Amino acid sequence: MATDFFFLSHGERCAAWHLTAESDALAGQTGRPCVVMAHGFGGTRDSGLLAFAEPFAAAGMDVVVFDYRGFGDSEGEPRQYISAKKQRQDYHAAIDAARNLPGVDRDRIALWGTSYSGGHVIAVAAEDQRVAAVVSLCPATDGLAALVQGFHEAGAGPLARLVAHGVLDAAGARLGRRPHNVPLTGQHGAAAALTTPGAEEAYLAMAGPTWRNEFTARTVLEVAFNRPTVHASQLECPLLVQVGTNDRIAPPDAARRAAKKAGYLAHLCEYPADHFDFYSGPCHEAALADELTFLTRVLDPIRSTDVHLRSTNPPSPRLAVKLPW
Repeated sequence: MATDFFFLSHGERCAAWHLTAESDALAGQTGRPCVVMAHGFGGTRDSGLLAFAEPFAAAGMDVVVFDYRGFGDSEGEPRQYISAKKQRQDYHAAIDAARNLPGVDRDRIALWGTSYSGGHVIAVAAEDQRVAAVVSLCPATDGLAALVQGFHEAGAGPLARLVAHGVLDAAGARLGRRPHNVPLTGQHGAAAALTTPGAEEAYLAMAGPTWRNEFTARTVLEVAFNRPTVHASQLECPLLVQVGTNDRIAPPDAARRAAKKAGYLAHLCEYPADHFDFYSGPCHEAALADELTFLTRVLDPIRSTDVHLRSTNPPSPRLAVKLPW
């Protein structure tokens, strides 16, 4: 069962759920491991994340699922502003909150992220080297590469219109005007962030009641500078990178490069999937199974004392494993 609670991030309240482990399978002398989770580009905690969090809890892990400032039930202005810097600050605050939950082992905190947050968790774990493990699902690890891929997918027109909206919003912010928002997702060719075929239908299918199909347009001007891949070589914990080989939103090659930079700590798994296939259906089930295998191995109270744990076998015969961890 998910229990509501709040934690502070830079003086503002972030809304979160705490799922307590349903078993003592991974409990040690100092408590249970905990997975800290948040959504990707414009997402909220009520939009499909419990489909991952609840199985983690059933396997013996506590879970913290939270909304960034400015999203969902969290405080913060402007609303719907997707700031990589602020969202990483919120992850750090959520980690601190998780470490202070009753029964949680402060040294067995894992991070889980998807899409935009799949990049955040790499950067955050590089900064907080007490983090025990990282799961990065269909991650956006290089904003510049994502813009290039978006250009090839949608063409110059929609991208140019988004940039124009971004300039308008940024200029308005300097003049103290209200934020200028644009759609997060839309049909192919629309002036929206995610317009690959099927993206709008997939996002709407998993959207929770607090999710809004909009974001501050100034975000577009910042995306190219969000490059968590540069932090991958600084990781000190096991990293699971899950890549969709057909991903038209988060470039697969960029995720592969991030895994390569992490070296022997990285475990790269590839699935014949597009971006939104990971949130439901067979691909979701396969990815979740491999996350559970990875997390239960690296968070085991006996084996987790060695962060350089290696495995000679992939977690699932379905996957193409490129790097051992």
